[in-house]
Order: sequence, then C-alpha cells, then structure tokens
Amino acid sequence: MNDVALSQVDRLSALLDRFRVRATLFHTGTLCGTQAFEAVPGRGFLHVLRRGQMELRHRPGETPVPRLRLDEPTLLFYPRALRHEFVNPPVDGSDFTCAALDFDGGERNPLVQSLPPLIRVPLAAVDGLGPALDLLFAEADHVRCGSRLLADRLFEVVLIQLLRWILDHPAEAGVTNGLIMGLSDPRLARALVAVHRAPCDEWPLAKMAGVAGMSRSAFAAAFKEATGTTPAAYLTDWRLSLAASMMRTGRPVKQVAAELGFASASALSKAFRQRVGMSPRLWLAANG
Repeated sequence: MNDVALSQVDRLSALLDRFRVRATLFHTGTLCGTQAFEAVPGRGFLHVLRRGQMELRHRPGETPVPRLRLDEPTLLFYPRALRHEFVNPPVDGSDFTCAALDFDGGERNPLVQSLPPLIRVPLAAVDGLGPALDLLFAEADHVRCGSRLLADRLFEVVLIQLLRWILDHPAEAGVTNGLIMGLSDPRLARALVAVHRAPCDEWPLAKMAGVAGMSRSAFAAAFKEATGTTPAAYLTDWRLSLAASMMRTGRPVKQVAAELGFASASALSKAFRQRVGMSPRLWLAANG
C-alpha cells in the first residue's frame, strides 16, 4: 500500500458528510453478571471495555465466533443490529463506556454495508486514540454542564478514529471486500472519493479509470476484485443510497433525481424498484 498516496486522499469526509452517524452515550461504569443488548433495526453499538475480563456471546450462526474471551482494554464496534451479551463476574465486574450508534440510511448506509457484524480492536492498536478516550472518560464519568452532549460528540470522534484504523488495516478488521476494500487501495480510493463528492456528474468507466490513473480494463478488474461489484453498479447504488436518505427528509423525487444525475424522476423510480424491490413511494411509507 502506498501510504503517502493514501495520506493525500480524505477517504471519510465525503462519506460522513452524506451519511452522518450519531452516537448516544448510555452507560459508563461497572457491569456485573450477564447484560444483553438486543438487536434494534438501524441501531449499532460502540463499547469500550476499559478494565476487566469478560466473555462476549452471540447467537450461533450470526457471527464467525459465537463466544470470545476478552482480557484487555478493547473497542467493540457493532455497525448494525446484532444481539450480543456481556458475561462479567457477578460481583467485581468490568468497566465499560458504551454508546448507541444511529447511521443515516440504516442498513443501506454504505459504510454499514461494507463492514463485518463485529469489529474487535485492542485500544492499544489504534494510534492516537488515547487522548480522545481520556477526554471521553472525563466527560462520561462526571456530571457537569453539557457533559452528556460532549460525551456523545467525543464518541463520534472515537468512531472516526476507529474507521481510519479500519481503512488502513482491513484484513485485521475482518473486511474482505466492499467499499472499505476499495478505499484501502490508493488508486481506487481516488476514484471512489471523486464519485462520493460529485454523484451528479457523469462517470463513465474511462473517467473513473483516469482519476485512478489506470487503464479501463485494469481499473474495472481491480474495482470488481476489491468491492465485489462493477464501477457502474457501485455508482448506481451510491446514488440510490443518497436518494433514499434525501427522500426521507421530504425532498421530492423529481428534485432528488435532478441532483443525483438521473435523467428523470421515472428513471430514478425505475432504478430504485430494481435495487430495493419497491417504488420510492412504497419504500417511504415503510421507512419514513
């Protein structure tokens, strides 16, 4: 990987500008015995194990490893709904600081779709995480004016630092393909970021390949291997994810189509039905 090339490309800002994530602190302190976190559609979690030993449990078949033992300070990132349990000692439990995560677009959020169900990272593995965690713990552990609000924002900072780490260490994070793998390649990242920033532009294969500094055939092959889809299909999915997010805010289909580069409202509706399985109107009725 060309670290210099990647350091010159901001791979996250365009994504997080379009699809924001909100963190809400809901626990700080000791947990004893068994604590279950139910799966809520559109809801993720970010847990920080600060001290202690515990067993992490999942339902069989929902993750590659149903049970894990943790014995060091660790980040546990659940990008989407997945039931999990903490099993701590019944008396002298483990210390946690935990937040619920709400991603714009829910399950259709491009980042959510590209991540495994659980990412487990020792705190010491993420460079620069210490100062942000120190601030987070200071606000979470004391009741002061604005402390809850500030703790929520600091959790979002921690999440961004974690996402940076995932982009630079996809294999260690358990990522095998999808958007994250594309953004981990310095050539593909340039093209993906350009598309994310200007979804309304025309993006034929030759233009994407030119941004990446590759031939059309080499770009198409590398893109498919990394992301599991074609450049054209990715562009359509990106636009439709944006369209869904925009329509949920009350934007008319005609206006959304024009802003995202679709030829007409009917062209957007047709593409939406093909990908989602229902018209924008029916989807909004179910997800508005």
